[in-house]
Amino acid sequence: MSETTLAGAPAASAPAAPEQAGVREVGIIMNGVSGRMGYRQHLVRSILAIRDQGGLELPDGSTLTVRPLLVGRSAAKLAAIAARHGIEDYTTDLEAALADPRWEIYADFLVTKARASALRKAIAAGKAIYTEKPTAESVSEAVELARLAAAAGVKTGVVHDKLYLPGLRKLRRLVDSGFFGRILSVRGEFGYWVFEGDWQPAQRPSWNYRAEDGGGIIVDMFPHWSYVLENLFGEVKTVYAQAATHIPTRWDEQHEPYAATADDAAYGIFELEGGIVAQINSSWTVRVDRDELVEFQVDGTHGSAVVGLFGAKIQHRNATPKPVWNPDLADDHDYDADWVGVPTNDVFGNGFRQQWEEFLVSYALGTDYPYDLLAGARGVLLAESGLRSSREGRKVALPTLTLE
Repeated sequence: MSETTLAGAPAASAPAAPEQAGVREVGIIMNGVSGRMGYRQHLVRSILAIRDQGGLELPDGSTLTVRPLLVGRSAAKLAAIAARHGIEDYTTDLEAALADPRWEIYADFLVTKARASALRKAIAAGKAIYTEKPTAESVSEAVELARLAAAAGVKTGVVHDKLYLPGLRKLRRLVDSGFFGRILSVRGEFGYWVFEGDWQPAQRPSWNYRAEDGGGIIVDMFPHWSYVLENLFGEVKTVYAQAATHIPTRWDEQHEPYAATADDAAYGIFELEGGIVAQINSSWTVRVDRDELVEFQVDGTHGSAVVGLFGAKIQHRNATPKPVWNPDLADDHDYDADWVGVPTNDVFGNGFRQQWEEFLVSYALGTDYPYDLLAGARGVLLAESGLRSSREGRKVALPTLTLE
């Protein structure tokens, strides 16, 4: 395998062994596994973890196993990853991989600018799709991809990883239980300080700060806020956003200065169905003074909650203090003590792996999957609308996207 790959020829591996009775092997093209997210979360912690546990048990008692095909531009990098993890198949030839019927699913972890064209090829080849977000650089292209997939009859899935965070799963239970009463508002704080790269290396790649390369925090984070708000609280109806490029010059991986042309902070207000108002600050130029890198406070008529990546705490209306504003006297009340932690009474595994498992089971059974390319297009819509709002200085209404 490695000799043909290093020579730049199409991937070729030994004929697959006959499947055991009750075992179905699914071949997955994994494009972009040399990147941080593609390698760590999707390959190692998801697909290889599923492989190493022997696959997934389906409702009929059969087993679904996975076989990854690594795809990328550098044969040497792919060979090193394959050798490290006992993977038989890798190639630099995406077209050959897409033409091979052994590989049923195409998974995309490329940079945003390269994603749509690759997805279009995979759809044309009849592959099921599982992709990171944003799914495209524009709403029109994202909707086009969803329509092409629907017309081709292929299953699609878009990563909705933050819904699987332990803190947000606890929040989901609170919402479903009616704990909040009528939900009034959501306040979110996300971010941390990303070093400029001059006196200390930046912990994010430089393209994140160049709009011409698909960078920007609105493009990165608003697709996340789209599915979080939609699936926990309600459809986003309008957005008002203020984008900012607080740090105009940064230093790249070669320690060369460059102009930061993309937004590094965004301050958004979102109107949701049912009258809920959400405010979310997203920033790579903020120093953290909170328990976790992302926190949401949800306030309702009967209670409130503050949740992060892992933690969750609540305050019921019966345990709510009665503050009185008096700027002439110091307030010595311990407001933190008024909150009660939500117990971790469930086992929360890796969220990326859990969503992969749900998608694979849905693929094997042929059931509907909610987080599809149309859901991904709604994330692109919110990002595009947020940028438009900031540019025009006004609130923007979001249209309903359909496959029609």
